[in-house]
Amino acid sequence: MTISNDSRARIKKVFEPIALGMGRLGLTPDALTLIGFAITVIGATLLAAQLWLVGGLVVLFGGVFDMFDGTLARATGRVSNLGAFMDSVFDRAGEAIVYVGIVIGASRAHFELGAWFAAAALASAFMVSYVRAKSEGLGFTQGSGMAAVGIMPREVRLIVLTIGLVGAAALGGVMPVEILGENTGLGVSVDATGSFFLLLALAIIAIGATITVIQRILHVRDQATHHPNQNQ
Repeated sequence: MTISNDSRARIKKVFEPIALGMGRLGLTPDALTLIGFAITVIGATLLAAQLWLVGGLVVLFGGVFDMFDGTLARATGRVSNLGAFMDSVFDRAGEAIVYVGIVIGASRAHFELGAWFAAAALASAFMVSYVRAKSEGLGFTQGSGMAAVGIMPREVRLIVLTIGLVGAAALGGVMPVEILGENTGLGVSVDATGSFFLLLALAIIAIGATITVIQRILHVRDQATHHPNQNQ
């Protein structure tokens, strides 16, 4: 599953009237970037407090809100390298703090396995972003081309994570589990369906993001092989 740049453009076009409305209220693209980050921080804090349902929904809202800054910048002709830099930096910071919130919440629930998988998902997600940034810095796949490469871009990770968090809450929440019928030190729970649902979502993100990293590496390798004169 991939999201083409054309699909991204159509989605962002839907949010353009809302973004322009925020602009008329005096909000700048950079201000929207900071507001979106603040919303994500609130969501991460809720996850750390083990409020999985509301935390997951707030994180989703923060991710959707993040589209407004770039949309407003393009619609008003205020696109700048500084704005793109700010957007990218706070995107990465927001994604990181969400997983940190999950690590804290899972640890407080004595669901250490969930904390481990959240850390793995965070590491894999960051590698996806790093490969893109490094490749573009060396002259490969300029613009937003690399965003469409791979099965687990940021938008897909956000959707999978939200489903995992909301599903975990609906299935009883995150709690200690017993593995293979033995007390492993992680704790014991009669019904840990919610815990395993979240674990599944985190595993999908970790594996999917790792596959995406490999896909992007192969994409850059293909460019280097078939376009050796490309500006690097």
